[in-house]
Amino acid sequence: MTGADISSPDRAMPRDGDPVHRAMPRDGAVGHRAMSAAILAGGRSTRMGTNKALLPFGGARMIEGLLEKLRPLFPEVMIIANDPDLYADLGVPIWPDRIVEKGSLGGIFTAVSSSRFPQTFCIACDMPLANPAVIAYLRDGAAGYDVVVPRTAEGYQPLHAVYGRTCLPHMEGMIRADRLKIDRLFPMVRVRTVDEEELRPLDPSLRCFVNVNTREELEAVVRLTREGG
Repeated sequence: MTGADISSPDRAMPRDGDPVHRAMPRDGAVGHRAMSAAILAGGRSTRMGTNKALLPFGGARMIEGLLEKLRPLFPEVMIIANDPDLYADLGVPIWPDRIVEKGSLGGIFTAVSSSRFPQTFCIACDMPLANPAVIAYLRDGAAGYDVVVPRTAEGYQPLHAVYGRTCLPHMEGMIRADRLKIDRLFPMVRVRTVDEEELRPLDPSLRCFVNVNTREELEAVVRLTREGG
């Protein structure tokens, strides 16, 4: 267990280099805490056969819908991606993986080490039904913890969770050892597990955790939203 205080934004950590495309965070957004948000868009999308982040959903690209939900909640929103030119028009910092070919854990490591703040909410780019109320709940309950992660009947939701800078040495050690299963981090740090009973008042069907890996899953989610289910 770590003993460091992760709640103070004054514990700045130097960041190597600059993102490929950088923009200043928007002013005037509501509900901010001293925390960043990162959309993880570095996956290979092998089952989908194309870049999931750029698929149309709700009249925009999937990643644009996520940005619209995150921007009012965080003073900094960034994208973690190794093909930055695809996202250059979105007006947010884009960081390529610091250690390549290390899956989602590598993306989280990049996000947390690139953040302006001690904590970072990380979300996969293929969660089009993300719920701002759930995200804000996780954000607002993160003080004093290294990780805040939801847990449903299906298990942990590590790609919809908050990670603190104090996780970085543990993450790097896991990456160097090629131990890439994210929940192996949790015994090493201070974790707040948020069970589904806490979240159902905000999202009764827990649709916020639905991700789309195939065309069939995407079509099912589109039907769900059209039917208001």
